[in-house]
Amino acid sequence: MTPPARSPRQRKHDALDRLDRDTDAWVATAGPADGAPYLVPLSFLWDGTALLIATPSASVTSRNLQATGRARLGVGPTRDVVMIEGTVQATQAAADIPPETGDAFFGKTCYLYFRIRPQRIQAWREANELAGRELMRDGQWTIP
Repeated sequence: MTPPARSPRQRKHDALDRLDRDTDAWVATAGPADGAPYLVPLSFLWDGTALLIATPSASVTSRNLQATGRARLGVGPTRDVVMIEGTVQATQAAADIPPETGDAFFGKTCYLYFRIRPQRIQAWREANELAGRELMRDGQWTIP
């Protein structure tokens, strides 16, 4: 039995809750020359306005993010997903991350940190929530 569709306000609340408590996301980037897609699971930290991810500076994901400044992230299971399209707000070396933020990822590595500001957020559980799934458009929440 399919649960009843949530209100947009409840979906926003649930999406923000998932961003606060979940740890991992699927991160998709594309190559700048050929647009070849690249998908990897990465841990993230949500600061209330942006997601912080870390990946080795020489990785395909890092190179794609530096070249295009765009990513798409999927957080949660397929039946309760939050999809985020975002732009790279900042690229920082591990040494430039505040200690309290770096501790969330623990350990010093040759990783680059990318702060991704959401431009579009969608959330749905079942087909009955496909309509109205867009919670953020052009970096602005569509509902209060």
